[in-house]
Amino acid sequence: MHSPPHQHGAAPHQSRSVARHRAAVAELLAPLLTGGKTETLALRDALGRGLAHDIAAPLSLPPFANSQMDGFAVNSSDLPDDGAELRVVDPVPAGATPAPLERGCAAPIMTGAMIPDGADAVVPVERAIPDSFPAPGVASTVWLPATAAGTFVRAAGSDLAAGEQALAARTFLGPAQLGLLAALGIREVTVHRTVTVLLATTGDEVVEPGTPLPAGKIYDSNGTLLESALRQAGLTVVRTAIASDRPEELQALLRSHAGSVDLIVTTGGVSKGAYEVVRQAMDGQAAEFVHLAMQPGGPQGIGEFDGVPFLGFPGNPVSCLVSFEMFLRPVLSEMFGSPAPRTSLRARLAHGLTSPQHKHQVRRGSFQADGTVRLEGGESSHLMHALAGSNALVHVPAGVSALAEGDEVEVWML
Repeated sequence: MHSPPHQHGAAPHQSRSVARHRAAVAELLAPLLTGGKTETLALRDALGRGLAHDIAAPLSLPPFANSQMDGFAVNSSDLPDDGAELRVVDPVPAGATPAPLERGCAAPIMTGAMIPDGADAVVPVERAIPDSFPAPGVASTVWLPATAAGTFVRAAGSDLAAGEQALAARTFLGPAQLGLLAALGIREVTVHRTVTVLLATTGDEVVEPGTPLPAGKIYDSNGTLLESALRQAGLTVVRTAIASDRPEELQALLRSHAGSVDLIVTTGGVSKGAYEVVRQAMDGQAAEFVHLAMQPGGPQGIGEFDGVPFLGFPGNPVSCLVSFEMFLRPVLSEMFGSPAPRTSLRARLAHGLTSPQHKHQVRRGSFQADGTVRLEGGESSHLMHALAGSNALVHVPAGVSALAEGDEVEVWML
């Protein structure tokens, strides 16, 4: 981050676009990726992590041609248009290496079993006469219909050929990805180390939940809200006690942890009021405070504190969460493959809305099974009950001042 320290007497910044601020966050955090902090884990311990390097397939999947059905392995040229009666030979169970198939013969074969040399198709047992397998060791014949070569045969490498890229670096490792690595015979995988975040909530007006609530005070929801979001995203969180509105105390608090974390995130104290403690604590640091063309979450802090990347989110709860979802989560996803990106869908509005034309508005909503989305609560950034009743963020891009019922919008599923 090369932005100059904020000058309190400077002219106000022009509103920064969402895209530009996301790019600034990516630039700020880029050294975390180039630092190359990785670790090698057993597959069972790598769930939810981001892959550090490309992985090439050490073998093909499937590694050999095998049967897609329980049936009879045949040479298709032995079956004319009107079918034929073939001699039944020894069966081929899964896991066995079969003998080559002689012409004019059919081998009972199980699903997943290796196709014998000389066979090029499988006829399902249901199409045979009789439609059952003969008892082992009993000489018999079976009538089978005409079958094209390749029918119900899984060709070697039809899923993935040896040497091809199995997974790309920065792939999010979910159950399917880990299952693929196991199918390739891989027991452990190198992943990016988890990012450690120092989370500091600020404000003399907030107190910890479960303690008495004096007049004029509110309970701190930001700490729990944002810590939960960070942890759910796979980050390691170091959470401080609520910081007071005395900048020297916040500076000491941040400095006591700065050497052991990758990133500092604060909530509150980033606007232009008289008691904006985060702005004051960052005096002399390589940090700036900007206003985004976004609602909620307009005021943001970004830079470094004692050389550690710093992001200052607004103090209103919804603004705080939206800031994380709009900037930190997608940037970490693009850089490390973890957390997984939010699923983006197109939905039809259940009712109309208005939006500040020059701002990217993010509303809370409930995505319905019929493909519509209903807004929850209003535009205000303190509506925690509306947030708790939502399963999606609804995006209204800058330049749009109104949308009607039935208009399409982008939604991110929470």
